[in-house]
Amino acid sequence: MVLVSLVLTAVLLISAGGLGLLLLVPLVWLCGVVGHAERHRVVALSGRRVDPPARRVQPLWRRLLFDQHAWRSTAYLVLHAMWGAVTGWLMLIGLSQTLLVLGAPLLGGRLPDGGYSLFGWLRIEGTTQIATAWTIALVALLVMPLLAHLVTSVDVMLARWLLGRDERKVVEHLSARVDTLSESRREAVDSVEAERRRIERDLHDGPQQRMVSIAMTLGMAKEAIHRDPDAAAQLVDEAHRSAKEAIVEMRHVARGIVPPILADRGLEAALPALAARAAVPVSVEVRDVGRLDPTTEAIAYFVVSEALTNVAKHSGAQHAEVVVTADGEQLTATVTDDGVGGADPARGTGLTGLRQRVTAVDGTLDVTSPEGGPTALTATLPLRTGRSLR
Repeated sequence: MVLVSLVLTAVLLISAGGLGLLLLVPLVWLCGVVGHAERHRVVALSGRRVDPPARRVQPLWRRLLFDQHAWRSTAYLVLHAMWGAVTGWLMLIGLSQTLLVLGAPLLGGRLPDGGYSLFGWLRIEGTTQIATAWTIALVALLVMPLLAHLVTSVDVMLARWLLGRDERKVVEHLSARVDTLSESRREAVDSVEAERRRIERDLHDGPQQRMVSIAMTLGMAKEAIHRDPDAAAQLVDEAHRSAKEAIVEMRHVARGIVPPILADRGLEAALPALAARAAVPVSVEVRDVGRLDPTTEAIAYFVVSEALTNVAKHSGAQHAEVVVTADGEQLTATVTDDGVGGADPARGTGLTGLRQRVTAVDGTLDVTSPEGGPTALTATLPLRTGRSLR
């Protein structure tokens, strides 16, 4: 592997100028591949796991030119080549000299004073020199495995530093993620409680009052049915109308939970129906989304619904656009309008509640709304492994 590193380092140096720059991108990519193999070698040597650096989602051209893993692998291979060449040469010289000294009685010729001569230039003369040389050689032979282990340890540390993840940053990132998730879970509980109170209030103020009125009307009709059949019939008709109005109100309350069209047909049918009821003209584009798990569909629907409500109330827009896409790992819903802009989540306008809904499932909500417009709201929701094709 040191030889491979030396070859790649030499080619990289040659490619650093002139037309060789054209080879730089494929060579850096090749270094990334070799770095991947190096991680497995380090794991086999040390038994310690080396996780690759986290990759960012970015366009192909940026991955080719600025891929962190490939450039870190390139730096590792250059340092590994220099370290391996120097330490390998020193270890080879030390081991060969040690073996020559220890093998002198077998390989060399005897001198008149009892010493040895190897190849005519290495002479060990006298008992003192022989004892000293053998002592040094034996010590070197015993120390050599320790030196080899030290060299390997430095190589492993170099690999973990450049080919692996920064453990400190990983811990900091995980700590931040734990804090974020804890906060989002708390906000989710608050959101559920607020939703429960809303449903309770809507039922109390609407359908429940209707039902009380219907019961009273039917009671009066029951009392008047023998005395004044025509008046009783009018009261029954009034109760019938109130019952139908109560059904409509119940549907409105239920729509605030899960619209039937969303549960039955998914986002591709529910979002155009939602846009048709909006106060401003809305164009909708849903690209190859299909059926998703109910939670993701519901959150995406209510994000779009609340965003369109904000457009109608606050933006002064003449037109809005909804675009929903899915790439297998995440769902992205974007709502843009041509209004006056200036939307700020810190001022409320429903954006705080939307952010709580989205972060509760580990999603993100981004709002771009300069003064004068346009406003773009983008919600990104993670998709569960395997789509729920109901």
